[in-house]
Amino acid sequence: MLNTHRPYGPYERYSKRPLDIACAVGGVVCFWWLFAIIALLVRIKLGSPVLFTQQRPGKDEKIFKLYKFRTMTDEKDKNGQLLPDDIRLTKFGKFLRATSLDELPEIFNILKGEMSVVGPRPQLVRDMVFMSAKHRERHAVRPGLTGLAQINGRNDIDWQDKLDWDLKYIAQITFWGDVKIIAKTFVKSFIKPEGITEQNAATATDYGDYLLQQGKVTQEEYQQKQQVARILLGGHV
Repeated sequence: MLNTHRPYGPYERYSKRPLDIACAVGGVVCFWWLFAIIALLVRIKLGSPVLFTQQRPGKDEKIFKLYKFRTMTDEKDKNGQLLPDDIRLTKFGKFLRATSLDELPEIFNILKGEMSVVGPRPQLVRDMVFMSAKHRERHAVRPGLTGLAQINGRNDIDWQDKLDWDLKYIAQITFWGDVKIIAKTFVKSFIKPEGITEQNAATATDYGDYLLQQGKVTQEEYQQKQQVARILLGGHV
């Protein structure tokens, strides 16, 4: 990774992290009841465990465990294989995703120092290995609950635009810029909700799959990078 990022100013250097902690603590104190209600509904409607965890690359590409409320069931076919995502994603799960309520547990990732309120969204490890050195500079800062890409189309924009928005964000991180992103995220989550994935699919297309479909990587390159992701995840992808 080309770590050429330098803090833009005093806010990013000294104030952003303390404000992240203050916001996370405030969120837990003020909305513990919402956490409890969602957790109960997830347990009733989707089963256990209530939380979905997944390994994601964070700052300096250090892999951490991301927390979310689960949005899918564990329904399997007669051979014991999980059914397709679009079948397991329930109406309740779609609501959680559309409003971003499934991401509330990421507040604890913020408290642990693994995430920020605003920053590039943490993508999958198998997405990271396909990124160019330039785009991997997005990992020079903590990933966020929301970011520029999320208020400029969310998952309904293509991968290149999404990654370019991330680079634009880390080039100039300011207090008022973060405030505007948070405000616009609230509007797009609760007032004018947008699709949760491209073309309202159950899950977004992996970056490697996108590049393969576009003919930008060969099948051999695709398999090699998938193997790199498996190694980074200890044999799982």
